[in-house]
Formats: sequence, structure tokens, C-alpha cells
Amino acid sequence: MYRSYTNNGCYFCLTSIALSLRYLTLSCCWILVGAIPVSANPPATSEATDISETDPKAATEQESILVANVRQLTFEGRRAGEGYFSRDGSQIVFQSEREPGNPFFQIYVMDLETGDIEKISPGNGKTTCAWIHPQGDKVLFASTHDDKSATHKQEEEIGLRKSGKERRYSWDYDEHFEIYQYERNTGEFTNLTHVRGYDAEGSWSPDGKLIAFASNRTAYLEKLTPEAEKQLEIDAAYFNEIYLMQADGSNVQRLTSTPGYDGGPFFSPDGQRLCWRRFTPDGVIAEIWSMNIDGSDKRQLTRLGAMSWAPYYHPSGQYLIFTTNRHGFANFELYMTDVAGKSPPIRVSYTMGFDGLPVFTPDGQQLAWTSNRTSSKQSQIFRADWNHQRALELLGLNTPLPTTTAHVDSVDEEEARLAARSVRDNASTAFSSKDIIRHVDYLCREELAGRLTGTRGEKLATAYVASYLDSLGLEPAGDNGTWYQRFEFTSGVALGDNNSLVSNDESFKIDQDWRPLSFSGTGHFEPTEVVFAGYGIKAPKDNENPEYDSYVHLDVKDKWVIALRYMPENIPNQRRQHLSRPSQLRFKATVARDQGARGLIVVTGPHSKAKSELVPLRLDGILAGSSMPVISVADQVVDNWLTANDKRLEELQTRLDTGEPVMGFELKEIQLTATIDVQRIKGSGRNVLGRLAAGDEPSPQMVVVGAHVDHLGLGTSSSSLARDNEAQQIHFGADDNASGVAAMLEIAEYLSAPVTKGKLNLQRDVIFAAWSGEELGLLGSDHFVKTFSPAHAHHGEHEPSHHHSIYPAVAACINMDMVGRLEKNLVLQGVGSSSIWRSEIERRNVPVGLPITLQEDSYLPTDAKSFYTYGVPVLSAFTGSHSEYHTPRDTPDTLNFEGAAAVARLMSLVTRSIAMRPNPPDYQEQSDTQGATVGRLRAYLGTIPDYAEEVKGVLLSGARKNGPADKAGVQAGDIIVELSGKKIENIYDYTHAIEALKIGKKAKIVVLRKGERIPLEIIPGSRD
Repeated sequence: MYRSYTNNGCYFCLTSIALSLRYLTLSCCWILVGAIPVSANPPATSEATDISETDPKAATEQESILVANVRQLTFEGRRAGEGYFSRDGSQIVFQSEREPGNPFFQIYVMDLETGDIEKISPGNGKTTCAWIHPQGDKVLFASTHDDKSATHKQEEEIGLRKSGKERRYSWDYDEHFEIYQYERNTGEFTNLTHVRGYDAEGSWSPDGKLIAFASNRTAYLEKLTPEAEKQLEIDAAYFNEIYLMQADGSNVQRLTSTPGYDGGPFFSPDGQRLCWRRFTPDGVIAEIWSMNIDGSDKRQLTRLGAMSWAPYYHPSGQYLIFTTNRHGFANFELYMTDVAGKSPPIRVSYTMGFDGLPVFTPDGQQLAWTSNRTSSKQSQIFRADWNHQRALELLGLNTPLPTTTAHVDSVDEEEARLAARSVRDNASTAFSSKDIIRHVDYLCREELAGRLTGTRGEKLATAYVASYLDSLGLEPAGDNGTWYQRFEFTSGVALGDNNSLVSNDESFKIDQDWRPLSFSGTGHFEPTEVVFAGYGIKAPKDNENPEYDSYVHLDVKDKWVIALRYMPENIPNQRRQHLSRPSQLRFKATVARDQGARGLIVVTGPHSKAKSELVPLRLDGILAGSSMPVISVADQVVDNWLTANDKRLEELQTRLDTGEPVMGFELKEIQLTATIDVQRIKGSGRNVLGRLAAGDEPSPQMVVVGAHVDHLGLGTSSSSLARDNEAQQIHFGADDNASGVAAMLEIAEYLSAPVTKGKLNLQRDVIFAAWSGEELGLLGSDHFVKTFSPAHAHHGEHEPSHHHSIYPAVAACINMDMVGRLEKNLVLQGVGSSSIWRSEIERRNVPVGLPITLQEDSYLPTDAKSFYTYGVPVLSAFTGSHSEYHTPRDTPDTLNFEGAAAVARLMSLVTRSIAMRPNPPDYQEQSDTQGATVGRLRAYLGTIPDYAEEVKGVLLSGARKNGPADKAGVQAGDIIVELSGKKIENIYDYTHAIEALKIGKKAKIVVLRKGERIPLEIIPGSRD
């Protein structure tokens, strides 16, 4: 349960080949038109016959060794290709012929989450070779739109095509090509080259400071010999060389000077080397090369004697992928080689036609490339899963995978499938505790290592679930007819190599004196002044509280702002609640930015009693970052700055902690310079989706039955509640949520048997789902509802007022999360989401007889919430919290397997009824009473709420050992009825009261124990 508190090979490289092979009669650039010319006399080095032509089935099997789940990414326009991913993998920039009135390529960016497409280039002229800046706010591309004859050339080309002809692409090295930078926020274009000649094939370095590109400018800037002038007329690409320049176009350096075309440079993942392709002077052969970014240490990596080009590094930095026609001019395939060129190149693709311009996603788990394997044989971009581990093995680089990789070796997946089949072969026809045991046992095996999203363990778990659903006769309902629905996510943040903080020539140590926050802006920030703004809070007055404004009469424009980390410590509880939201660091950063500040400096202060002076570098559940730098600085460093201005941090905080306003001020003689490099670690997870079909075609409506399959891995995230001596141990997640997955599989087994035999007539399909990413923030289920697009979706009269409703196309969501610890009551949550639930539960529980507690709230810390907030009635089963929750102690031996089987039986009957009802359940909208407080609690009490019984107050199943509640004498079974003078009737009263507590200051807590009110004293601890 979720804890709620680019390969710049360019199309022009093919043009170069077309121009160089002058003995061929070419009508166009090969991949752009999709008709690849076949030479009657291929060079001796090419293989005239190939498996992709002689045995397509065997070729497909060979291709699947490294490339799986191939799917087409672009469809629109005459053709498209040369796609490169943004640094976070959320977008891809590409070129396509789809602009009305312009027959040439233009540049577009596709949002891979939404499918939205943004046109980047102006729309006139020719364009190519685009790249997204590491920060995502700019796009680099080459264009001729400033050529005065651009429109005439377009009209001329349109007329030529209407005549049924197509010109040879002699214009591809148009001397009017310049490299432009497009600002996505302002829509402004900046020419970075300004030199006559072909300037294109540009890409930014990983830090965004450098641009590598290709240019034949020397052919126009230098005086040529008659022979060279003739060569220029025949093949302008002959003069192309590799160049390097600063990101603003300054300090241009030439890196190559060899006769023949050098082009398509790309930086290595560490930014220290470039790979590129080098053609022989006659343009017949090209090989792959690499060099240092200063032009030294040039190495030839391939010797295939064919046209090998478009190299691109894998993010691991261990190997690169490229394109070659070693199997004949008509057949371009993808190959890979190690970065040192020591191993023989290994073939990747096995499909006749053109496969080229390959590029990896930033996490290295997927491959995209341009191919004419379309029905029209016109080129489009394709995308597929990449088998990194197998690639390493084939190249002899057998380096173990990091634990966050999304790859699972096929042998491991086969073992998961065999395990699922074994359980299926021994499964009982009735709801059986033994079946629950077998499912939980596999999901909690050590080799699955806690099933963290994006890891090998998650892949094994999902392979097991998919195989079991397959054995039941269900249909795969994932991406492109597979069992899996993939999603990408930010799995963490880490410090990059380029972080520095300097004040008046004094440098500070990263992670000791200072640290950037996870949402900080990145890049270099020039020296500027510093001001002190108290707690950095702006809060308007309300009926009970006066205005609080740290910025009164304080000029912060283009300056660093120092702000204390929390809120005034010694203010009344009512005032603390008033300042709770604006005291959050993201709000403080927003306020500082809106005031015109250059950056925000967060200092904890000596009175704050935090566990660490520096704010931890970890995700806060919100992926969006800030445009300005936000850093955490140690108390002593800030105090030294203040001392130089006759101030002291402790004295200032003492005054501010009274809640009275203190004027901010500028720190004289202090200037701060920073370079911030925060890397977002990308990962890929996958849901399992199986369909129990009601008919031959997908039904207009469906019922979703889900349970999350992921857990916490080794507990490295802030969600772990492991004790200090349990650090880095496997969090097995038996109850959370192997139990729920086991119950879901039992429901699938119960319903599939009579449907298969024709003895159960469903009115709507049932989708069985194993969600991943739940522990990271409901990622998998959220991805499902956001991308849901049924063929016959329609809305009923009860459509809720949400921004996006999938009701009643999804008639209901049945969710199982932590159903393995049935001791008292089964808690059914979300009953308030539909008027039918109470009667349904009453009827279906008659044959089961479970003790049940009903809870109205539908805004739950589990996958059901993803559906409810998108307009779907939900019902979620839960057997209560416990002291083993989110610890390595949540193991199979703690479960009540018979209870879990009984829960599965009840939820099966409910699912069966919903799938057979003539009309879907109605939807009832509720307000999110919990959303205002979730995630904002700073004070820590260590209580474990128990939702298994409906009581007035907060029932506890226990208290964390040595936590504040435990030390205060709070016991399991206690009911909290008062906290710090506030009456407690429910969990919302409780969390609201916790907001008002001060760390380290005694507070009164009253519990009801065996009917007696017992007052206790509790000293709140800190969550940070």
C-alpha cells in the first residue's frame, strides 16, 4: 500500500551515400522515400543473400534476441524519422514531411505521455538534425528558413513532384543550412552559426554547454583549387568535418581534417568523447570512429568495408549501436560494437529494407530507430524494448546489471512462467488457502528482492502473474497485444559531477556544507548578492490570523534569498496551522521566484531540532522542478555570512520564532556563485493486464479487478519503516501486497472457468490487473487511467464533474491491497463511491460470512484512488495496518491464508455481480478531506492506526518501538480521542491536530483504554 503521509547521423548521411554512389541512378534519398535502390553489383564485402530475405521467420526470432515488442511510434505525414529523446525520456524530437505547402522536412516534438505534438521549426525551408536541450527548454536543429529563395525552392519541389518526378537530393547539403536554437518558452529562434556552408548534424553535450556538429564551411571560406571546386560541384559532403563550439555558438573548433565526409557526431554519456562516421574520399565506404572532445585519440571502431554510419552510445557507455549495409545496398541493418572496437560487431536487426538512425532511451531500456518496415514502405519511427544484459553478453562485456534496470533475462522469465504453471497445475477449483500460499511464496522469494518497480524482481513478479493469467485462458490486454503495459517514471534523484558553491572565493563542500534540493533548477548561476528573508513565508490574513510577509520592504530581485527551513517555532497552534502550507519548501521557492529572486538558500537553524541540517536529496512526490536554484546550506556557513554583517543566525531565529515580523536585510560584501547538477534517474515499470472477455469483441464497458504487485525492494526509500538494524534488508511485502495479488489471481480463476465453459454470461469484460509503481505514488494505475481509450467509451447520466472521466467505460474498480492479515474485520473502503455497494456487500457476504467494517471514504492511499479521481466507483478490500507494515518483517509466515482466501471469495462474488448487472454502478462524488493534510506532517508520533473497526476516534493497532507514542505509554488497542486540546473523532481530526504540534515540546494526548480516558504526555519527534 502506498504510504500517503541521438544519433545525429541525419537523413543527410543517406544523401551522402546517394551522392557518393554516382554509378547508381537515384531518384531520392533512400529512407526518406522508402524505396531502397538495389545495386546489380554490390561490393564484395556485402553479403548478397541474407536470412532476413531467405527465412523471414527465423530472422524475426533472431531479432527478438535483443529487440522485443516492436511498435510504430509515428504515423502521420508522407514520412518521418530521425527521432531523439529528451534527457528525461518523456519527449522525442523528430522530422517529418507533414506541413501543408512545404514538401520538405520540418521539426516536431512529441510528448510520449500524452501524444501531443508541438511544431518547432518555422514551417518554411528545409530542416533536419534536431536535439532537445538537457533541461528540455530549448531545441537545436538545422534549417534553411532564412534563405531568401526557400519559398521558391518549395514551390519548385511541389511542381516537380506533381509531374511524377523526384529530384536527386543534391540540395541536401544546401549552403544555406544554419544551426538554430529554439526557445520553447518564448518561441524565439537564434542562429548559432552565421557562416556560409552546410552547418547541421548538431547535438548538445550531456551538460548542455557544448555543441558538436558537421560543416563544410571551409569549402566556402577558403580558396579552392580547380580540382576541389569541381569536387564541391559534384559532392559538397566531401568537405564535411566535425566541429565543436560553445552552446552560444562561440569558440568554434575544428576536430577533423581528413578528405571525405566526417559527420553525425554524438557525445558519450559522460561527455568526454564523440562518436561519428567517416567516409572514404570516394564516398563508397564508411566506418565508425570515436575521439576525445578535444580531437585527440581518434579510434576506428569498425572495419566492415561497407557503409557503416549513424553511431549512438548506449547510456551505460559500454557499447554503441550503428547502421550498416554490409548485407547489400538494399538492406540496412542495425549493429552494435563495444566502445573500444575490440569485439566483432554484433547484428541487432533482421528485417529486410531500411533500419537505421538508432537511438536509446536515456535509461537504456528501449531502442528507437527509423524504418520502412511499414505497410506503405515509407519510413517512420519505431520503438522497442532493448535487452541490455543480452547485449553485454554477446559483446563479451558481462557486467552485472544495476538493481534499477528494467531488463529481465529470458531465462529468468521462463523460470517465472514455469513457477506459475506449476502453481496452476496444482491449484484447487475452490478458493483455497493453499493456492494463496503458493502465490505469496513465489512473490516473496529472495530472488525477487522485494519487487521494487523497475527492477529484475518486478519483472519476475509480473512475468509470473502474466503466465498465470495466460494459463487461465485470459487474453493479453496490454500494449500492442502483449500482457504488459509499460510506463516510465523518475525513480530517484542523484547529484551529478558538476556541483559547486562559491562565496567570495571560498568554496564549499557538497553534501557537507551544502546540497541542492531535488526540485532545484540546474546549470551555472553567476555571482550575485544575498539577502536574508527570515522564514521566507507569505501568508494572507484570514478571519483568525494576521498577514505574515517575510518580504515587506525587501528588494530581492536577482539576488539569492536566505530563508529558514520551517516556520516560527514558538507560535500558537492556530497560527501553526495557518502557516503550515506556505511554510513548505516548494511554496517558499515559488514565492521567492515570484518576488524576482535569483535563487533560494534554505537554512535549518539551531532551534529547529531536525535530524539533519541539510535537506535530504530525495523525491517529494512531485516531478516538476523549479526554474531557479534551490539549495540547502549548513547553519555554520550561513552564520559566518551573517557574522560578517554583525548578525547571528541563532539570535535572528530566536526573534523570528516569536511570530513577530522581523525586517529582512541585504548581506553586504557577500556574493554567491553556484553550479548545480541534479540528475533525475529514470526507470521503467510495467503493469500486467489480462482480459476475461464477455464476447468476441471488447465490450463497451469493463470491470477492473486490480492489486499492486510491487513493493519496496531493499527499503531504500523514505517509505520504509525498517528499524536501524534492518537497513538494506529485503522488504518481502507478503501482506503488502503479495496477498492482494494472490486474491486477484483467485478471482480470475473463479470467473474464468465458467466463462470458458459457456456457463456464465457476462455483460461486460473483466480486466485483471497487477499494478506496478503503487509504492512510488500509484504510478501504474494512474498511467492506465490516463491512457485509457476504449473503442466504444460513452458517458452515462451520472458522469462526474472531473476533468477527465472514464465512467462508465470502466464500470467499477475492485481493488485488493493488504488482505492477508484478517484478524478482526475485513475493511471495505470506498463504499461512498456508489449507492449500490452496501446492498451488494450484504448480499454477496451471505455465503461467505466475513465480519465487515464499511468505510465511506474513496480517496484512499491505494490504486483505487487513481480510478475514483477519474470518475469510477471503487471498492477496496483491506484487513488493517500492523507493526510489520513496510518493514522486512512483512513475511509470509505472518499471514492468515484462510482469511485471504475468504476475502477473495467475497470479492469474486461482488465482481461477478457487477460484470453481470444490466447497468453499471452509479458514481457518487465525495470531497477529498484528506488531501489538504497528506504529506505535510512534520511532527512524528509513531502511532499505527487500525482501520479494522469503525470507532469514534483513532483506533491504534500499536506504536512504533521507541517512537514518541511508545515512550508516552500508548498501547495497541488504545483509541486516541484528544490531542493537544483538540477533539479527535477520525483520522482527519488527528492529522490536522498533528500539524499544530511543535517538535520536542510536550503535548497532551488522551486515549480511551478499556472504556477509561487516560491522559498521557507525548513529545513529538521529527519526520525529517
